[in-house]
Amino acid sequence: MTRLTSNNHVRSAPLVAAGLVLGVGLGGFVDGILLHQILQWHNMLSSVVAPTDLIDMKYNMVWDGLFHAVTWTMCVIGIGLLFRAGGRANVRWSGSVFVGSLIGGWGLFNFVEGLIDHQLLGIHHVHPGSGQLAWDLGFVVLGGAGMMLAGYTLARSRHKRERIGRGSVLHQPTMG
Repeated sequence: MTRLTSNNHVRSAPLVAAGLVLGVGLGGFVDGILLHQILQWHNMLSSVVAPTDLIDMKYNMVWDGLFHAVTWTMCVIGIGLLFRAGGRANVRWSGSVFVGSLIGGWGLFNFVEGLIDHQLLGIHHVHPGSGQLAWDLGFVVLGGAGMMLAGYTLARSRHKRERIGRGSVLHQPTMG
């Protein structure tokens, strides 16, 4: 175990980056699995090609698969960033920073996806039909901005606790 005193230069940025990227990927998986597959509210291009027959359903399924390939890639990149951060002696390890970053990344996914796919491109909506604008705005505001704020608040709670308890010893896990 490597010990770093609070006087050493320690960083949270690599852990935050890993958490954000993993959060984007995991948020995409939740969206695709829950909204596309389990609830079947929409598909990736369901407002462009309505899945009303088998051919159109297969077309949408291919685009859902491509969407999942991107979210899987984001998770792999996030795991790589996390592994890389784990090999650095100056990275401050914190559950609240990491989980806050995961939540923030999930919210970032919701915010960007909601603005681009639902509002700008209109390729699908959270729950099409009556009230679809309310669903879309709720997704952006609560699921996007709300989760980013919650993640930021959780991640910063560690920083506030450390300012109060200066002089404590930080413990760093080692890889291997």
